[in-house]
Amino acid sequence: QVQPVESGGGLVQPGGSLRLSCAASGFTLDYYAVAWFRQAPGKEREGVSCLRNNDGSTTYADSVKGRFTISRDSAKITSYLQMNNLKPEDTAVYYCAAISIPRLSRRICLSVTPEEFDYWGQGTQVTVSS
Repeated sequence: QVQPVESGGGLVQPGGSLRLSCAASGFTLDYYAVAWFRQAPGKEREGVSCLRNNDGSTTYADSVKGRFTISRDSAKITSYLQMNNLKPEDTAVYYCAAISIPRLSRRICLSVTPEEFDYWGQGTQVTVSS
């Protein structure tokens, strides 16, 4: 089955850190951009960060700039989201999604609607609370 698989969520205190992983199952990330989205209860799904695997460029939502870092392993099989200085407002289900580079074209990754992404993971819960 072709699907990204997330892991690494959990409960953390404000100011703490977590690292989320997104492993490609059934495909490699070479010709995809990988994005992390999050959705809190009662809110719309929000793009958090994106990495283009063809050139390594990254983008971040303003709400997480300077705190979150997206990266990949050298084999381009796993993408990571390092989250530092977490705040209660970061609490959400985090999803990993992949979109092919030809479909993305020259558009800014986080400007693409979620419906255009090719593959979605099942999500992992991140809760920031004291």
